[in-house]
Amino acid sequence: MRFARVKDVVLHYRIDGPGPAPTLVFANSLGTDFRIWDGLLEHLGRRFRAIRYDKRGHGLSDSGSDSGPDSGPDGAAAPCSIADHVGDLAGLLDRLGVERAVVVGLSIGGMIAQGLAAARPDLVRALVLCDTGHRIGSPGLWEERMAAIRSGGIEALAEPILERWFSARYRAERPDELAGWRNMLVRTPRAGYLGSCAAIRDADLGDAARGLAVPTLCLCGSEDAATPPGVVRALAERIPGARFALIEGAAHLPCIEAPETLARLMLSFVEEQALVQGV
Repeated sequence: MRFARVKDVVLHYRIDGPGPAPTLVFANSLGTDFRIWDGLLEHLGRRFRAIRYDKRGHGLSDSGSDSGPDSGPDGAAAPCSIADHVGDLAGLLDRLGVERAVVVGLSIGGMIAQGLAAARPDLVRALVLCDTGHRIGSPGLWEERMAAIRSGGIEALAEPILERWFSARYRAERPDELAGWRNMLVRTPRAGYLGSCAAIRDADLGDAARGLAVPTLCLCGSEDAATPPGVVRALAERIPGARFALIEGAAHLPCIEAPETLARLMLSFVEEQALVQGV
């Protein structure tokens, strides 16, 4: 296990693959840790150096401040912002000496990736934005979710969250794996979950998306009810030159449901942009 302090948080991260290879950086979704990318890396092989990290408040990373208006009975952290998450990732990449990486972001991770490309274009050479948008949901939706979690914990919303994460077919055919992913979700620190809910609630990256100037591929599971295909397509239309593609049969986490398809689409995009050869 590897850890790095970036300002007020200690981040847990992992590096796989050969050092000289082109670098992929992965930012994961709300309520998950970097293990969600395991299956995808198996299909990508060792052509890349892959950097994965647990964003603040998730996995083994710190939650940040331990006080604030969104504090819960378990010491939930103050709300953070997408800018906080962007600063965390930028600081980690600076510490690791990474420049011009292909940044792959899922859901809130996709918002972090957009923010990183806007704030630190020196760190980003291309974007793969999965099941995300320039804005996700409404403030009222996030307030309702946060109130329910403060009252009953993440467990109170676990089943509807899993229904958005995974297609009906996956839930029916892979119950043991579903149970494992549920464990990951409900064991997310309430502090981190609430903090990132607040970050999504307050974020609108529409202007930033219009100003992005790197090759971008936007992907979405056809069964995604959290960030439906229309939301992701609208994001692609805002980003100059961005492409959009559906991953049939998958819901919000195609890196788990359809890693082979996701890997194929990513590799085609990276190779077409000459990002493998032209480091």
